[in-house]
Amino acid sequence: MSEERIRSFVAVDIDNQIVLDSFRELYTALKDTGADLKLVDVNNLHITIKFLGDLSRDLLDEVCGIMDEIKFQPFDVELKEVGVFPSMRRVNVVWVGMERGEVELLDIFNQLESRLGRIGFKPDRVGFVPHITVARVRSGRNRDALTNSISSMKSKEFGIFGVNSIKLKKSVLTPQGPIYSTLHEAKAKL
Repeated sequence: MSEERIRSFVAVDIDNQIVLDSFRELYTALKDTGADLKLVDVNNLHITIKFLGDLSRDLLDEVCGIMDEIKFQPFDVELKEVGVFPSMRRVNVVWVGMERGEVELLDIFNQLESRLGRIGFKPDRVGFVPHITVARVRSGRNRDALTNSISSMKSKEFGIFGVNSIKLKKSVLTPQGPIYSTLHEAKAKL
């Protein structure tokens, strides 16, 4: 019998209700375009620092130890700007970006990346682009309406939230969307 593998990633959760509520206006505007979108549940919004893939329990324990070594102080993230990957001509992902907090998130990513490399993780090919995925685009239906709506919200502000920890998250994929749970939390160190 093979060992259970756990789909996991390291992330920063957004647990500020005022910030989460600010996404509702964006979601309404995106839905109103009639585009073929899969919106991320507002309660699942997070900043992925590193996707780990399907890991064994032993490897997850090692990752928890590595996360506890990461040094960072509490900091604020200011969310601003709506954008897309890879381009406005071919929208696959709609995201919200950051006005503040990117430097601290990049430092956490770099510490994590070098330590994970020591236990066999390959470096991230794309690098780290701090963002919050809010929707995945399933087809080109109403693409012009979608890109016009996104362009009109380019400089929209979503608020500020504090980051006091990073979390190892478990992701269970279901037909209704992913279900996330926290496996480990590494607190900021002053």
